Amino acid sequence: MREHFSEVRVRYSETDQMGVVYHANYLPYFEIGRVEWLRSQGISYKSMEERGVALPIVNLNLNYRKSARYDDILTIKTAFKSQSSVKIEFDCEIRNEQNELLTTASFLLVFVDMKTGRATAAPDYIKEILDKIE
Repeated sequence: MREHFSEVRVRYSETDQMGVVYHANYLPYFEIGRVEWLRSQGISYKSMEERGVALPIVNLNLNYRKSARYDDILTIKTAFKSQSSVKIEFDCEIRNEQNELLTTASFLLVFVDMKTGRATAAPDYIKEILDKIE
């Protein structure tokens, strides 16, 4: 499965006085999408970390097109784009209930050995799953 869809309702605390989502609050929405995409593939982020591997973002690109507002139900689309031995890349977008495109993003993440803090090859069990997608 190359794509996964998640939903989230905008909470009041995520907005400014005008009811518009504060720009930095889009990052947690996209994180929900990435974590749920991994989970849909049978990859638990928690389990991965317990095995000593983290997956930090090393590059991100965001494009704000239209504002999300308080109480909107947002759909987060997370699409697997590519992988290499140590990296994984996603393209993402957020749409509102009217299916209007609000925000797009691309994320590049690197598998990191939590003991050394250095990039490492994706664990075999993850590589096997990702190889089936490409």
